[in-house]
Order: sequence, then structure tokens, then C-alpha cells
Amino acid sequence: MKYAGFLIALAASVAAAPAVAQSTVPAAAGQALASAATAQYGRGSIECRSVGMRPQTCSTPWRRAELARQTSNSTCVEGRTWGSRRGEVWVDRGCGGVFVEAGAGVGPGPGQGGWRPGPGWDQDIVVRCGSPRFNYNMCQVDTGRGSRVTLRRQLSDTRCVEGRNWGWNRAGVWVDQGCSGEFVVERRWR
Repeated sequence: MKYAGFLIALAASVAAAPAVAQSTVPAAAGQALASAATAQYGRGSIECRSVGMRPQTCSTPWRRAELARQTSNSTCVEGRTWGSRRGEVWVDRGCGGVFVEAGAGVGPGPGQGGWRPGPGWDQDIVVRCGSPRFNYNMCQVDTGRGSRVTLRRQLSDTRCVEGRNWGWNRAGVWVDQGCSGEFVVERRWR
């Protein structure tokens, strides 16, 4: 009797809320999950979950999606238990979460009350990084969002070519195959 009362209350609470995700869970429960996601992340989000460890796809209005919040106990790993392709998110092996448009973020952006780095962030940093004995080496430096890295001065006899024997990512500057140089990290908050 308590269960029937809960279902009636649940159905009544979600009757006016539109479903924003396809799901294999019962319709009323699926609408409640979608409504909760919409309330927290806005209309630009969906909740999609794998029920019974089975694959599930959910339609989206975006080209690509990112996981804003995991809602399942099962681990969600992009490319393994979830992914996105044009117009849909797929989940598998118990993964469930709230998804948003990739690159859109879930919070306010710069100038809208969002987080910003502390003083001294917008400055250039010079990093020396070398490839001892022609081995791969990662020189850790926080490049941050909106940064750029350039080769300021080559220190090795080996010609340094970006993308071939040196490059950079969020973790820092990497070198390989004998490239050594001074690199300028132009950190800018954009």
C-alpha cells in the first residue's frame, strides 16, 4: 500500500515536468530523474543511465556531451562506459549521470561570478625542458585554460619540431628524440 501511494505521489509530482532523456527505467521514475537534472543544471542537461548493466542511448540536441555529474555507483569512464556522438549520449555497464553540452560548462563563466585564478596568473613563464639521451621527458608546469606554449630558444643540436618531438598539454611541456629548449608558457585566463 505504501508503494502504491509513493507511485501516485511520484506520478503527480512529475506529471507537469517534461522528460529530457530517453531511458529504459519506468516512465515516472525516468521523468523524475530528468526533472531533477533539469532543475540543477538547467534545460541544457540530460540524465542518462544504464539500467541492468545494459547499453542505453539518450538523445541530445548537441554534437558532443560531457559528464557533469555521475549519479550511479558504477564507474563512468568516457570511451568505456559512456560516450557521445552527434545527437546522443550512450551509457553502459551501470554508468549513469547528468550530461551537458561539451564546452558549455555547468557553472557561470568568467565575468559571471565564476572562479578565477589568483593574482599573477596572467604572466609568461619560461621553462627549460630537455630530452636526455633522446628519451621522452615531461616538464610539469600548469598551462591552464587559454594558455599557449612556444619554443623561445632551441638548446639542442636536434631540431625541435612542435608535434613531432615537443608539445604541450594541460600538465606541461613534453620533449622527445633529443629536443631541448627554452619554452615560453603564455598563461592567460580567457
